[in-house]
Amino acid sequence: MDIRELTKGLFRQNPLFVIVLGVCPSLATSGSLETALAMGIAATFVCVGSNVFISLIRNVVPGGVRIACYIVVISTFVTVTDLFLKAYFPDISRTIGIFIPLIVVNCIMLGRAEAFASKNTVMNSLLDGVGMGCGFTLALLLLGFIRELSGSGKLMGYTVLPGYNPMTVMISPPGAFLLLGLLLGFFNWMQLRKAAAK
Repeated sequence: MDIRELTKGLFRQNPLFVIVLGVCPSLATSGSLETALAMGIAATFVCVGSNVFISLIRNVVPGGVRIACYIVVISTFVTVTDLFLKAYFPDISRTIGIFIPLIVVNCIMLGRAEAFASKNTVMNSLLDGVGMGCGFTLALLLLGFIRELSGSGKLMGYTVLPGYNPMTVMISPPGAFLLLGLLLGFFNWMQLRKAAAK
């Protein structure tokens, strides 16, 4: 068991800001903290569950059908997530429901299955899934926080900036692209600075 597998997804290999995977659902579901958190939790559950299960079956899956098997495993966890949201959180399901099934083809899930879970132990795959899922969730929360606060002056539906003149572009798709570009530039600059300091 290597604890670095847990921490790498938070910063060093953050799925959104460093590896730049899962951009579509990130832009679509980060208009508010609530939807960003819901999508992050859903993606984390799928990533952890599929990583563990794929690691368990890695030695019995024939190489020629491994991607198809991974998709079936990921689809199973996505279906469980989708049905759970519909049953217990119908409002959130209506808001982000269309993006939950897309987790099946999310590059983060397939990438972790192929590059990591299929080659590592169950415990390391569990840590990798938790780390990548939490890193993705933190990235979504940062996007959601900035977009909701600057676009409406609210957080989780509560007004935190009374009298604020909102920049409504931030809660629209162009605002999401603009903010993501700025954050990607910032994290890239940070990595270059860190590399130059060595």
